[in-house]
Amino acid sequence: MFGKNKKMKTTDITYIASGCSITGETAFTGSALIGGTLQGNITAAQQITIEPEGAIEGQLCCQELTVSGLFKGQLQCERLVITATGTVEGDVASKTMEIFEGGQFIGARVKEEVNLLQELKTDNNLNKNKLFDGLELQAD
Repeated sequence: MFGKNKKMKTTDITYIASGCSITGETAFTGSALIGGTLQGNITAAQQITIEPEGAIEGQLCCQELTVSGLFKGQLQCERLVITATGTVEGDVASKTMEIFEGGQFIGARVKEEVNLLQELKTDNNLNKNKLFDGLELQAD
């Protein structure tokens, strides 16, 4: 036990401070704590936590998202937690979702990947005049 060099496993955590704003494609190799503003395409290998004054707008893919501030856009994650001060607006593809009293979810929850949903929206513009084009009815 003594005399052996043991390496401690540390988890990378990135902190975006309040007042800081980042726009563009962002990738986190570990977890991230967001107190400022992020816009664009964001990926994280682990958890992202949005603080009460923090905000993310765009497309996000991560293991777990905890929202105490604002998320607006398209989300793909394993687990979503919206706290009492959190707001999520947009399309969400998650295996589990937990919303605390006071938390707000405005949008749609889908089982498919968010990218698939986006492709379907552009391919299937629901024009009322063309909704049933190509549909054949058969009598039994």
